[in-house]
Amino acid sequence: MLSYRHSYHAGNHADVLKHTILIQLLRYLGQKEKAFCVIDTHAGAGVYALDSVHAEKLGEYRDGIGRLWERQDLPPALAEYVAQVRELNGDGPLRHYPGSPWLAKNALREQDRLRLFELHSTDFRTLDKNFGQGNKQTIVYADDGFAKLKALLPPASRRGLTLIDPSYEMREDYARLIQVLKEAQERFPIGTYAVWYPILSKPESRQLPHKLKALGLANWLHVTLSVRGPSPDGIGMQGSGMFIINPPWTLAQTLQAEMPWLVKALAADPGAGFTLEHVSS
Repeated sequence: MLSYRHSYHAGNHADVLKHTILIQLLRYLGQKEKAFCVIDTHAGAGVYALDSVHAEKLGEYRDGIGRLWERQDLPPALAEYVAQVRELNGDGPLRHYPGSPWLAKNALREQDRLRLFELHSTDFRTLDKNFGQGNKQTIVYADDGFAKLKALLPPASRRGLTLIDPSYEMREDYARLIQVLKEAQERFPIGTYAVWYPILSKPESRQLPHKLKALGLANWLHVTLSVRGPSPDGIGMQGSGMFIINPPWTLAQTLQAEMPWLVKALAADPGAGFTLEHVSS
C-alpha cells in the first residue's frame, strides 16, 4: 500500500479521464455561491515533474496529456482540462502535471475548503509543503483516507465532493471502497462521490462496477475509457473507469459528446473504446 507512487504514472490516459471529469464536477459546484468542501482520500504528492526520473521511467504521460498538448481541435471539456495543465506550466513546454489536489485548490473560492489525505511519507511531505502550510482553506493529513472519511461527513457547508482513487495494489482496497461508500452515503447522502478504478483482468476490478451499482443508488454515472484491448497474457491496465454518485445533470451529455473524440486521440490499438451509462431518479 505504501509503495505506490503516482509520480510514475502522472499524466497518463487514466489521469486524462479522471481529471477532465474532476474539473467538470468542481466547476458545477462553483456555480452556486454557497461554500463547498472537497475531500481527496488518496491525494498523492499533488504536483508532478514530468522530467523526473520517476515520470521518465515509464513515460506514460506521452500517451496521455502528451497527445493532447498541441492539439488545436480539443472539444470544450478537454480544452478546459488542457488549459489548466497549461496554467501550471506557464508559457513553457509540458514539464509539470497537476494532480487532483492542485486542480481542486485551483477551483476553490474564499468560502470553500479542501481536505487531503496521503499515507506515503515522502508524498505527504511534498503535499503538505505545497498545499497545507500556511493555508487556512486546506488541511493535509498523514492518514488513511478510507479510515478517516466518515469523520469528515457531512461537511459544515452540506455541499461537497469526495474523490476516491486508491492504488488498488491491495485486494482489500476494493472491499474497503464499497464499505466506505456505504458509510459515507448514510452520513451524507446528497454529497457527490467520484470513484476512479483501473480496468484490469483481475476479477476484483471487473466486479467493482457491478458492486457499486448494487448499492441501490438513485443517481449515478459510470464511464470507462479503454485505450487498448485486453493483452493476451492479461497483464497491464487497458483503461480506467469513473463511477460518480450524484453527478451534475450536465455531465452525461458532456461525456457523450467528447468521449468518442478522446478515444480516437488516445487509442493505442483497435481495441480502444468507451462505455457510458447513467441513472437518475
